[in-house]
Amino acid sequence: MTRWRQCISLALIMTVDIDKLRTLLEVLKEENVAEFEHETEGTRVRIVRGSGRVLTADAFAAAGSPAVLSAPLVPLAPLAAAPTLSAQIPSDVVDVTSPFVGTFYHAPSPDAPPFVQVGSVVRPGQTLCIIEAMKLMNEIEAEVSGTIIEILEQNGKPVEYGQKLYRVKKA
Repeated sequence: MTRWRQCISLALIMTVDIDKLRTLLEVLKEENVAEFEHETEGTRVRIVRGSGRVLTADAFAAAGSPAVLSAPLVPLAPLAAAPTLSAQIPSDVVDVTSPFVGTFYHAPSPDAPPFVQVGSVVRPGQTLCIIEAMKLMNEIEAEVSGTIIEILEQNGKPVEYGQKLYRVKKA
């Protein structure tokens, strides 16, 4: 098993084009991008600029398998006082996030109306959407009373754990 993982790691490392990686880093630095993630053919590259963080590359042997390679590559300089998202959101606004990885659905079926729309008034326990995970349909409910002010995800698209789905202005 160890030899197999070493072979996969070596093969995946060889698929990374160092020149393309350097060009990508230069563009991200010029555009002052704080975070970038890209996945192609089983290889995921995630770059985060900030204090104490490093560029990492995670390679996966197959979808859903544990990481085979996770190595710090290049430390990047901290960003100069980048504004944080939480500083831009008023205190009376709450983000509803996905509790797990899955597929986001606005409605209970393709021909049904969406659970909520921008401007909908919601109360705790009201269904906002469905996240399909491993063929199970999981209803995501509102935790606060308020009004939907923004829908941050598209119907039928995959979502990650902790990804923002809705923005609710508390009542």
